[in-house]
Parts: sequence; C-alpha cells; structure tokens
Amino acid sequence: MSTMTDSGTRKQTFSLWRGERGTGAFKDYEATVTDGMVVLDVVHQIQAEQANDLACRWNCKAGKCGSCSAEINGKPKLMCMTRLDQLPANEPVTVEPMRAFPHVKDLVTDVSWNFEVKKKILKFVPRAPDAPDGTWRIQQADSDRVQEYRKCIECFLCQDVCHVLRDHHMHDEFIGPRFLLYAAALEMHPLDTGDRVPALKKDFGIGLCNITKCCTEVCPEHIQITDNAIIPLKERVADEYFDPLGQLVQIFSRRKEK
Repeated sequence: MSTMTDSGTRKQTFSLWRGERGTGAFKDYEATVTDGMVVLDVVHQIQAEQANDLACRWNCKAGKCGSCSAEINGKPKLMCMTRLDQLPANEPVTVEPMRAFPHVKDLVTDVSWNFEVKKKILKFVPRAPDAPDGTWRIQQADSDRVQEYRKCIECFLCQDVCHVLRDHHMHDEFIGPRFLLYAAALEMHPLDTGDRVPALKKDFGIGLCNITKCCTEVCPEHIQITDNAIIPLKERVADEYFDPLGQLVQIFSRRKEK
C-alpha cells in the first residue's frame, strides 16, 4: 500500500523474494519513495536500511549492462529502468528473481547456461576480400540490417519470458530468443559465409518457437526479435527443408558442383 506524507514523499510496500536455491517466500518491506525513483533505488534503500543481507545483482544503473533483470509485478523487467510512477501506487510492488534460470539467492539467478549456449553457435565466418586493396565491399543497406541485433545487452529477459524455457524447461532442446537473435545477426551479415540453418532445425529447436512475440514485448532495447530475427530464420529453415522447389534446386546445384 502507499500513503502520502506532507513532504511529497510516500510510504509504499515492497514484497521482495527472500530465500536460497529455489526455496523462500515474499517478505514485505515499507520504503519511503519519491517521484522519479526506480525499483532498483528502493531495493538499494531496503538493502541499506532494513535487509543488509539482501542479494541483488546490478552494475550500471543505466539500462545498458542487463545485470538487474528481475520480475516486477510478475513481468520480466530491468529494475533500473522501471520507474515507480509506471506502477500502481496503491498496491504492493512485488520483486522476484527470473523464473527460467536456477535460483541462487533472493533476487539473484544463475544465468551461466546462456553463455554455454552461445559457444555452440557457429562463429562468424568471413568471405574472402573482394576488393583490389584486400578489403570488402558491401551495400549500406546490408550493413544497416544487422545493426539492430547489436543493441542486445544480454539481460536475458527475453529468455525468461519465453514459455519454452520458463514453463516447459526445455533448455536442452531450445536456445531461446536471445540466441536466435545472435544466430540471425551472423546469418544475415553480408560478409558471413557460415551455414547455421541445419543446426537451427536439428540442435537449437527453432521449431519450438510459436512466435507469440512475448520476447519482443519485454526487450528493453525495443529490438523486433520476432519479426526481424526469428521469423526470417524460420523462413530459411522452411526453404531448405520443407520447400519442394527449393530442394530440387539444391539437388541440381549439387550435381553441377560434381
């Protein structure tokens, strides 16, 4: 609940998840807040004044490091970019750790699985230089296309909201939207010659994504993950494995190579 004081500040209740290794419960704290504060400000205030042992991960407080990911009122968000005036003032604010990854303590989860997944994706494979001076020539439009993917701060909110990982726990079969975005950045790079389409179908589970766009909705960088990365990758997989005409082209292409 929230109660306004004469000084323009107000008291508001925050329910923070406390516990370790998957066990715990919400604990209520009353904090003094003012307009302009973000959730991370309040968490730090509670940590300093009421719960010195509260575990919370953060770094830049500018929405660029992705460290302070959590679930605020049940929705994956960055604590440093969630202003209190965006939340109901007359209701308790709940803050809990991301649900798609192993719980460590309080608001902290172990996201190391994501970095292991990234190692499995074929890295950038550049084509040979095509200019007399040993450099590459590419169209500006082709260069611009992949710039959107570089905005990702690896907060893993898209991974957290994805039902394949969050609800079905298919971490061994699906790499998640963050790494479909990473694969798209490589596949669509004008200088890359690597082929990740077979792995996307057989190893990375792109068929498990049913394009609900929930990952796009929570992205703090407003990357169009579904429309500009996942759907184009799905189209490449469909062209290679499910398009009869495309399969004929591939057969005759292989014959010519022989």
